[in-house]
Amino acid sequence: MSSNLATKLREGTKKAHTMAENVGFVKCFLKGVVEKNSYRKLVANLYFVYSAMEEEMERLQQHPIVSKIYFPQLNRQRSLEQDLGFYYGINWRDQIAPSEAAKAYIARIKEVGATAPELLIAHSYTRYLGDLSGGQILKGIAQRAMNLANGEGTAFYEFKDIPDEKAFKANYRQAMNDLPIDEAHADLIVEEANAAFGMNMKMFNELEGNLILAIGQMLFNSIVRRRSGGSTELATAE
Repeated sequence: MSSNLATKLREGTKKAHTMAENVGFVKCFLKGVVEKNSYRKLVANLYFVYSAMEEEMERLQQHPIVSKIYFPQLNRQRSLEQDLGFYYGINWRDQIAPSEAAKAYIARIKEVGATAPELLIAHSYTRYLGDLSGGQILKGIAQRAMNLANGEGTAFYEFKDIPDEKAFKANYRQAMNDLPIDEAHADLIVEEANAAFGMNMKMFNELEGNLILAIGQMLFNSIVRRRSGGSTELATAE
C-alpha cells in the first residue's frame, strides 16, 4: 500500500512552511540577526520538544507504522545537551524550563503518542527533515552572527551518523511512501504536520519579543557610546 505520503506532506504543508519562515524571529535569523540569549532559549525549548518526541519514538519503535520511520541516527537530544552546556554552563539543567508554547507542543506529542501513534510521523517529518535540509545553512548563520568558533554551540546542526544527507532524505521519503496507511490516515498526518508548524511558530513568536528588546538595547547602547565619545560605561549599565 502506498499513500504517496511524502508528496502529500510536501504539498500540503507549503503554506505553513512559508508562514513559519516569515515569523519575525525566523526572518531575523535568516538575515543574520541572532541574539544569543534568545537563541539559547530556543535551544532549551527544542531540547524539551526533541526529548519528548524521541522518548515517544523509542517507546513505539515496535509499532507497525512508527517503526518504519524510526531512525535513531536522527536523534537530537544529545547534541542539544552539548549546546546547552556551551550556552548555559555545566549546570544548564538547573537554568532551563520549557516556555508555555513548548509545553503545549510537548503535551501534543505525548497525546498523539498515547492515542494516535501514526501522527508522530507528522512531528518527525516537520522537525527532522527541516533540520537535515537547512541545517548547514543555519549553522553558518549562527556561527557568523554570534562569532562562534567551529563546533561551539552548533552541535544541533551536525548529523554525524548520517554521512550522506541527500541519500538519507530520499530513503526517509520512500519509507513514508511505503507506510501501510490509507488515504484518510495520510490526510490526518498532513493535518497534524500543519499543526506542528503552528506549534513551532508559537515558540518563535515567544522569542520575537525578546529579540526586539535585545535589538532595541543594542541600538540604545550604540547611541550612548557615540554620545559619550566611545565610552562603554553607560552602555553596559543595567
